[in-house]
Amino acid sequence: MAKTIIEPFRIKMTEPLPMTTRGQRERFLGDAKFNIFRLRASQITIDLLTDSGTGAMSAAQWGAMMTGDETYAGSESYFQLERVVQELTGQKYVIPTHQGRASEHILFSVMVKPGQIVLANAHFDTTRANVEYLGGTAIDLVIAEASDPRNEHPFKGNIDLARLEQHLRTQGDHVAMVLMTITNNRGGGQAVSLANLKAARELAHRFGKPFFLDAARFAENAWLIKQRESGQGQRSAREIAQEIFRLADGFTMSAKKDGLVNIGGLLCLNDDALAERARSLLILTEGFPTYGGLAGRDLAALATGLTEVLDESYLEYRLASVRYFYNLLDKLGVPLMRPVGGHAVYIDAAQFAPQIPKEELPGVALVNELYLEGGVRAVEVGTLMFGKPGEVAPLELVRLTFPRRTYTQSHVDYLGEVVASVFARRHELSGLRITRQPQFLRAFTAELEPLAPCAPAKGGR
Repeated sequence: MAKTIIEPFRIKMTEPLPMTTRGQRERFLGDAKFNIFRLRASQITIDLLTDSGTGAMSAAQWGAMMTGDETYAGSESYFQLERVVQELTGQKYVIPTHQGRASEHILFSVMVKPGQIVLANAHFDTTRANVEYLGGTAIDLVIAEASDPRNEHPFKGNIDLARLEQHLRTQGDHVAMVLMTITNNRGGGQAVSLANLKAARELAHRFGKPFFLDAARFAENAWLIKQRESGQGQRSAREIAQEIFRLADGFTMSAKKDGLVNIGGLLCLNDDALAERARSLLILTEGFPTYGGLAGRDLAALATGLTEVLDESYLEYRLASVRYFYNLLDKLGVPLMRPVGGHAVYIDAAQFAPQIPKEELPGVALVNELYLEGGVRAVEVGTLMFGKPGEVAPLELVRLTFPRRTYTQSHVDYLGEVVASVFARRHELSGLRITRQPQFLRAFTAELEPLAPCAPAKGGR
């Protein structure tokens, strides 16, 4: 019997990949001030910057878009989406937004007052920025094992329950909510166990605090629970996902991940008064509650995507693709965040290039060299993204993020060759410094410069 896990789809449309020389890429990167976010799509061959809105939609989703209802108020496409979301999540109120950070901004605007605290396993960058923008404090309480890339704990996205209880007990008057990010993107795409979600919810409710999810990658988290958690292997991914959602008082979602769409977000709530306040703000900033900043065709595509994402042949392929790349790099001896997560492979840049101090941004140095070597765009998840002036992040990671249903095995083999080439001369890498940065989310627009001349080109691709 064949053991190869094949893509559970066939390709009906192709898009040409930009092919560039090393010399061109050196010029492009310099023009971008050594920040890969500032590169243009036409300058990138394989784009692993993010899986947010970068995947391919199915024929069923494109068909749904053709019948999307563009009525301003009362769109039938909204009510189709509402039915799908309510059946999956059990949440009473389904509020669409144009993307996840809009959902976060609305939720925190109606729930977080200046001086209040949001307790989480780990806030991602836009989540933390929205809390802090509104005068709140974002506190991460992920388990200690998450700080060790070599630790093989199967659920390194778990929240530290003892620390959570301590904060609730000592700072409860200032806590706005408990928030669980599934999977933990900041810490390596690591899953949260169902047992940990249940225990965190019980603690939040015991102290009278609402329990929320950042559910951008809920399906991948459910699949990892099925694969790794005792007693869950015989359940379907959909059953596990439904139980996860029913633990929550509400959730935000960037639908550009496990919604399998190129644009869209959700804010779902059970509380009547909270939903009314959220919808009032939605009308002010996003649009009428039955479109929320999206076209009717986008709502229709999302309704279809939320069903397709829990197809187990898709989930098996999705995580097998990531695992295949992880194994390629692991065999080379590349230092990785262990175990393999759901949507990306994370390289431990601090160990990859130990000659670069954290304050000189080893993750950015590695990201830039991957681009120079093979036109591959990855992203730093470390001090540039999460540090503040004068501070360094606990982990210096480089995330190679797989868009959904986009690249084939030959693309992944190419990626392995690019990383192998850079790894062979990793001691030549040098650091960078920030020359300009904004107040919030500096990774997106910061300007940088190398602290030493770039290593001489050795052919490249």
